[in-house]
Amino acid sequence: MAEDKIMKARENSTGLPRFLQATGLSGKLLVLTVMFVMLAEVLIFVPSVANFRMNWLRERLASAQIASLALEAAPDRMVSEMLRKELLENAGVLAVSLRRPDSRGLVLSAENLPTISRSYDLRTRSAWANVLDAFDAIMAPEGRTIRVISAARFGGGNSIEIVFNETPLKAAIWTFCVNIAFLSIIISIITAALVYLALNWLLVRPMRSLTGNMVHFSQNPEDKSRIIKPSGRRDEIGTAEIELSQLQSELGQMLQQKSRLAALGLAVSKISHDLRNILAHAQLVSDRLGQVEDPTVKRVAPKLIGSLDRAIDLCVNTLKYGKAKERAPERARFALLPLVEEVLETLDPQSHPGVVFHNAVAGNLEIDADREQLFRIILNIARNALQALESCENREGAGQIVISAKRRGAVFYLSIEDDGPGIPRQAREHLFEAFQNSTRKGGSGLGLAISAELVHAHGGTLELDDTEHGARFKISIPDRIAKLSSARKRRKSGAAQKRAT
Repeated sequence: MAEDKIMKARENSTGLPRFLQATGLSGKLLVLTVMFVMLAEVLIFVPSVANFRMNWLRERLASAQIASLALEAAPDRMVSEMLRKELLENAGVLAVSLRRPDSRGLVLSAENLPTISRSYDLRTRSAWANVLDAFDAIMAPEGRTIRVISAARFGGGNSIEIVFNETPLKAAIWTFCVNIAFLSIIISIITAALVYLALNWLLVRPMRSLTGNMVHFSQNPEDKSRIIKPSGRRDEIGTAEIELSQLQSELGQMLQQKSRLAALGLAVSKISHDLRNILAHAQLVSDRLGQVEDPTVKRVAPKLIGSLDRAIDLCVNTLKYGKAKERAPERARFALLPLVEEVLETLDPQSHPGVVFHNAVAGNLEIDADREQLFRIILNIARNALQALESCENREGAGQIVISAKRRGAVFYLSIEDDGPGIPRQAREHLFEAFQNSTRKGGSGLGLAISAELVHAHGGTLELDDTEHGARFKISIPDRIAKLSSARKRRKSGAAQKRAT
């Protein structure tokens, strides 16, 4: 019931009549075209009737004046009764009166003139008055007698007045109305049909094709064969087809990527489950290995145990969240130098003789962050730099990776720089997006995406700095106290604004 009310409200909100709401776009177009053409014909019809009446009166005045001129040509302006009646009948009037500069008089007149009901002076009537007079003539009773005054023609005097029965004028107007109405209907039908066919071919059919393609595409957006093919038109319809084609292509690719990511997430969850069990067994073995009294084993075993612990925690978090959603950082203040040394040992510099690692971090520099997450941040970025340096062909001399850090007030800054080939411009647009930014063949592009997410979780920023050679990533992480202080200031500022309001 609620959905029906919503649908009715939406229909009523369109503001269209019910008979238009129930029809399709083609039906609406046909009905509106006929209505508009008929409206145009009505606007033309009204002045046409008034103009027809004026022309009819002018013809009757001209005939009456010609008859009066014939009378003036007779001796003593006298004619027989038979000729007088014939002149009046041919002119279609009951009486004619001419006004000259020197005289005014009744020239011709029938016997027993009836009472005059209306009088019209065409010299002073406005266009709107002529329109009203035309419809007054249509509604006039039969046999009404009227008088019409107008300027004389042919130099026959100043003005001429005629008296006549209005019935012939009424009949002529009605005939004209019927003819013009019939002609208007024919013109309306032909015009409406032509306009409808033209608009249906130019607009309705392409719009129907667009909507049909949208429905067809929505049934299976991942099917590339359902993407609309632009017709090559250069108007707005063509632009809409091109934009729709691009939108469908991007949407299809995005959905395919989402499906692959979902499948990948499921696969990673399964792998993480089994890998956790394997790593747990390796952890037990490493614990026993730590009990060996050999000095080399004593030195390597804690690092091996730490690496296994990180791997197990990562598997557990993957299974817990089911997606690449990191836990909130557990921040603490610690020295950065040992962490960077641990990262470099993990990268195993001895296995990469063509790369030189430089740890430029001061020994007394401390940072307020999550140690495990910061380890992953530095490791991901440094590993990308190492892979970029090893991918360089025909390189002279060893490549360099420099890790440096400094503190400015309550903000910690970390820089990881290499002198490799750098990052192409086309890869910078989606640099920190998963599966989008890999510039290495076979790479997934996850390292920078994970690092950026972890830095943002600390309230910091990760950005690529412009350099002449290679690449330099700059990380800024504010201390937890500074972050809390800024948050409190924002809350206090917002509360003060509310109170002021």
